[in-house]
Amino acid sequence: MGIKKLSFSLILTLLLCLPLLAQEEEPVRYYQLEPLDDSLFIQIQEQLFIDPPDPKAEIIADLRDLNNQTISVKGVLYPFLALKEETRARVITYPFKINLEESVTFTSVFTKVLNKLRFDKIVNTPSVFQISPTLGYINPFLQFMGGERFGFALKNDVGFSFGIGTPYSGVLETNFYELNFHILGLRAGLFSNDDTFIEHKFDNNHNNIYFKLGYQINYVVPFGNFFEFGYMSTTEEFGRTKIEKYRPESSIVYSRDSSKIYDPYLVDGKFFNWEFRYPVRILEATRAKFYVAKYVNEYHIGFTGREMSLAGSVFDFRFDAMVSSKEREPQYIIEALIQKIFGNWAFSAVAIGPSVILTRTNEDKFGITSIFVNARLKAGTSF
Repeated sequence: MGIKKLSFSLILTLLLCLPLLAQEEEPVRYYQLEPLDDSLFIQIQEQLFIDPPDPKAEIIADLRDLNNQTISVKGVLYPFLALKEETRARVITYPFKINLEESVTFTSVFTKVLNKLRFDKIVNTPSVFQISPTLGYINPFLQFMGGERFGFALKNDVGFSFGIGTPYSGVLETNFYELNFHILGLRAGLFSNDDTFIEHKFDNNHNNIYFKLGYQINYVVPFGNFFEFGYMSTTEEFGRTKIEKYRPESSIVYSRDSSKIYDPYLVDGKFFNWEFRYPVRILEATRAKFYVAKYVNEYHIGFTGREMSLAGSVFDFRFDAMVSSKEREPQYIIEALIQKIFGNWAFSAVAIGPSVILTRTNEDKFGITSIFVNARLKAGTSF
């Protein structure tokens, strides 16, 4: 009798739970599309006649009112029916949605962040342009201090690049800038100096690096955009006036026991430079790479990424470790530039954020020697 009662109770419980099991999850009808599918984002904007399209634009779909469904791109509303049927279907079934109707609780503040971390999108294959030995220089991002060079093509593999600061320098660290001509993987150009970003920094300049006029020739080995080597030479010497300006007594630091002197590096001579890099697509970045490099007899290890997406945010990140140098102390650069801060055209075109240099300070301790705001502009669409 007891077994029959137990069986009856189990069957009754199962019948009561069936409606709950059969319930489908409520569809999300008001949501932001996470910028993890560049092709869809570009397709949406092309159909809405937005030129140029931004693969990391903020796009919000509001499908709650069947008679007035809209899609918003960078804050501008468009009718959902303006999109083609196939595109509308992709928007509706898009798997990476940030639900804008969810209520916020004490626990959801933490659980929502975990839900937004798309671990399956952490690493992906790079774009064709990233791994091209002749087109890899094409880069729509112009950074104010340090980082990758801004590059544009006249016709495919023929073009120019420009950079402020060395590819491995941080904020308020150097007076370097360069202009290069590119053709078939060959890069030839001039470098010179401009003191705009250094002349108003009066403290902890002992680990800075300064340049005069010179030229450089580099070549990307034609087996992917993985290895570049080149020759660099200065053509001007530092005169007495420049030495007094770049290496004044105030910029020279002595260790506590006076056994070591720290002073700025005045680059002079001929150098053989190289960089081994591995282009990647981390967090759906439009441009990213890991690298190991030798530059003016200094060795660097680092990572740089553009327009990475995480939990609905878009940002650039750069880390550079200068691990060995005969002229300077090892130093570490950490930089994060946040997009979507400004309005209108600057919403996706400008990223701004803090940049820090960590090394031995003028008190002979490890700490911050330079901290400032860095920024970058995006002059065109990403590849």
